[in-house]
Amino acid sequence: MNTIKLMQKPLCMIKPVKTKKDYEAALRRCYDLMQKNIKPNTPGADELEILSILVENYEQKHYPVPPPNPLEAIKFRLEQTGVDEKELIRLLGGRSRKSEILSGKRKLSLSMIRELHDKLKIPAETLIAEY
Repeated sequence: MNTIKLMQKPLCMIKPVKTKKDYEAALRRCYDLMQKNIKPNTPGADELEILSILVENYEQKHYPVPPPNPLEAIKFRLEQTGVDEKELIRLLGGRSRKSEILSGKRKLSLSMIRELHDKLKIPAETLIAEY
């Protein structure tokens, strides 16, 4: 016979994050938990994980982050990965084309989007956005 073992005492009462006050309280509690040396698979680690999910959900609804500009995404990825200018010139089809693209004078073509997506792993939905 399977039985479900319930915790004797909950660490804290977790409730949905619906208001800014709830959000700020959840953030404070997350911060407090992160300051402790919490071991994985403990009630404290579970509480932190659940609160993090609730906080993230609230932030997505109330503080959405707009998608990045395609040109900024390219520049960021180059900086992040250390890809040199020669590789970008090769991906975009020439030095002047690279210059025109990064200055916004020329739009990315479908083949350029595919290359940037395949080689630099920039999401295609980011590269096809208006700019």
